Amino acid sequence: MGVCPENALVVQSDCSVLLELHSQRADEAREAIAPFAELVKSPEHVHTYRLTPLSIWNARAAGLAADEMVAALHEHARYPVPENVDQTLLDLARRFGRVVITPENGLLRCTCGDEFIAELLSRDRKAGKYLADRIDDRSFRVDPGYRGMLKQALVSAGYPAEDLAGYVSGDALDVSLRDRTISGTPFSVREYQRQAVESFYASGSARGGSGVIVLPCGAGKTIVGLAAMEMVSQTTLVLTTSLTSVNQWRREICDKTSLLPDEIAEYTGEQKNTGPVTLTTYQILTWRSDRESDFPHLELFRARSWGLTFYDEVHLLPAPVFRATANLQARRRLGLTATLVREDNREGDVFALIGPKRFDVPWRDLERQNWIASATCVEERIPMTQERRMEYALANRRAQFRIAAENPAKMDRLGQLLEQHEEGRVLIIGEYIAQIDAIAREIGAPLVTG
Repeated sequence: MGVCPENALVVQSDCSVLLELHSQRADEAREAIAPFAELVKSPEHVHTYRLTPLSIWNARAAGLAADEMVAALHEHARYPVPENVDQTLLDLARRFGRVVITPENGLLRCTCGDEFIAELLSRDRKAGKYLADRIDDRSFRVDPGYRGMLKQALVSAGYPAEDLAGYVSGDALDVSLRDRTISGTPFSVREYQRQAVESFYASGSARGGSGVIVLPCGAGKTIVGLAAMEMVSQTTLVLTTSLTSVNQWRREICDKTSLLPDEIAEYTGEQKNTGPVTLTTYQILTWRSDRESDFPHLELFRARSWGLTFYDEVHLLPAPVFRATANLQARRRLGLTATLVREDNREGDVFALIGPKRFDVPWRDLERQNWIASATCVEERIPMTQERRMEYALANRRAQFRIAAENPAKMDRLGQLLEQHEEGRVLIIGEYIAQIDAIAREIGAPLVTG
């Protein structure tokens, strides 16, 4: 293929993909690559994506074929796609599903696609210790207690497992969605929300029942959770980020399902009860009296025979909960989030322990359908004074970030923006507490911190 100047993508040999926003086909290109490419940075003119093993494996788990990914790159590339990119993408895509975990006589069987993969994994430093009991040239017998740890190790080794070992049932829960809310307002699950739940559950087959649903803010992830609760109809544990979220889940469950208030328990700092549906926070689960002690509240995972566990805002899941989740692979798990990107780079553990991405929908699609509010994003760059620029130039990388972030000239522009939006509802977010504390004092606004 020759040069196509109207196309928006520049595919580079290091597997990064540049999207020129001013191209007439930019929106088409973004929608084409978003399912299998990870957005790295998004300044005002050119966005940078990267093809990573996890981005490609998540796409494969969601049903996107390798050939479709390659075709999308070629269709929207301005210049010829480097050959090595095609080969890398196809190789990574083919690795998904080359290792399969299935049940066998109360144990697990890990089967590799060929003898080479089996030998490679048996010698791997992490995966090899779980694959010592060999059945034949391609298969290993595995203790079910190592199911999560093996899956983590296989992701690290570059051969993510397709886990078909199935799930044990929790206690039954009689729950159904209402067709009207408590106030009498008609209620129904939107089509994309229903598709998300069906993608997660996969009609109850071994291929479904664990994974992550990615939906933009305001798209109704809690409703997806309620619909999944109805579909599974088993005791449910909901892990959230805060007491505010606990209260939101309680309101939504009471308002939109047949469950009664006394069937919904809270396990928080204020009360520690369990029930058919139990709501808790990551903070209480990861509390301990000192750094040397265990996490006593992680016992909640074993307090009942849970049939379904929700991980709300799964990109914020703390490390101790990952460790507990590694032992819960026989239970259905659903992660809900607006982004799979984590600050600690543990996206691989989300993939291995919660499950792959089962469904997502671009926020632009929901915006066009009027399901979420339209957003206008504007980036402004505020120059520094000559003295501050010199201070910036002489500082180390970490100090440079703070010097730029706390540029005093921002206050003048902030004042102008507040005057322009005098009647609006304004939220100011800053990186450093000292900075936002100074802003709060300057404009007389309330301050919210951790």
